Amino acid sequence: MDRLQFLKLMGIGGVVFATGLPGFPATLATPSRGGFYFVQLSDIHWGFEGPKANPDPPGTLRLAIDAINTLDPQPDFIVFTGDLTHTTDDPQVRRQRMSEFKAQIARLHTQRIHFLPGEHDASLDHGEAFHEFFGPSQYAFEHKGLACLCLDNVSQEGSILGPAQLGWLKGELARLPKDRPLVIFAHRPLFPLYPDWDWTTTDGDQALELLAQHPFVTIFYGHIHQEHHHQTGHIQHHAATSLIFPLPAPGAAPKRAPLPWDAEHPYRGLGFRQVEAHLRPKSGKGPDYEIEQEALTQTALPTKEPA
Repeated sequence: MDRLQFLKLMGIGGVVFATGLPGFPATLATPSRGGFYFVQLSDIHWGFEGPKANPDPPGTLRLAIDAINTLDPQPDFIVFTGDLTHTTDDPQVRRQRMSEFKAQIARLHTQRIHFLPGEHDASLDHGEAFHEFFGPSQYAFEHKGLACLCLDNVSQEGSILGPAQLGWLKGELARLPKDRPLVIFAHRPLFPLYPDWDWTTTDGDQALELLAQHPFVTIFYGHIHQEHHHQTGHIQHHAATSLIFPLPAPGAAPKRAPLPWDAEHPYRGLGFRQVEAHLRPKSGKGPDYEIEQEALTQTALPTKEPA
């Protein structure tokens, strides 16, 4: 058998946060498929204005795109886990922001891109504009032995997945072998991280109950604008940092509000996640696999946008 090993969290800016991710067993991959990695970006909030939190909001996305374009080899795919744009009550402005966001990311060399909505993109119109620009908000895809399921826990009132989507999830899981490694993408956390700040999915426990029947599950999400790691049973949850402003740790402040911009350390707490998968053969017979953990050191990247 082989294994998938999640390796890197890679930030951009003056301070970089790097944490090793637990190994991810792959019982379907073969060495001939080779290694691969993908990049997760979250909470871009295109259209946000707030100089105290970020004096140059468009520049942060451009810096991230420049950094990703220098990666060699390029990622197999890129996934945006919600809040692509900043909320607005004006449907025309909402669509204008989505159009501008798409124009910006057209510069990415990797054009195999997957999108999820955040509440800023979809809550006010139940995802209507998001569907027009980015397609469905819940869907499945597979990549080199990984089964990837994208969930929408923002389009309906109440921070829910809803009965219809839970039924869809149950059907998707039923068609997969139990030993297929699963990666779940969502915007909000599926567990009750901090409900007072809407850092939860009301019916997320029902999704986790379904996922608990599968032994190899990792969940990536955004929404909380900071790196965070959690485990429910054998299921691991990893939050990505934002590309616009960081938020305080759960319950660490009287209210959920952007942390002020640090002029001495620009881009502190902002970044993107790079997840590498290495496929390695393992000797022996039977459904054996190895799980490995590896901590990585921090890596400094330029703090200013290239000229």
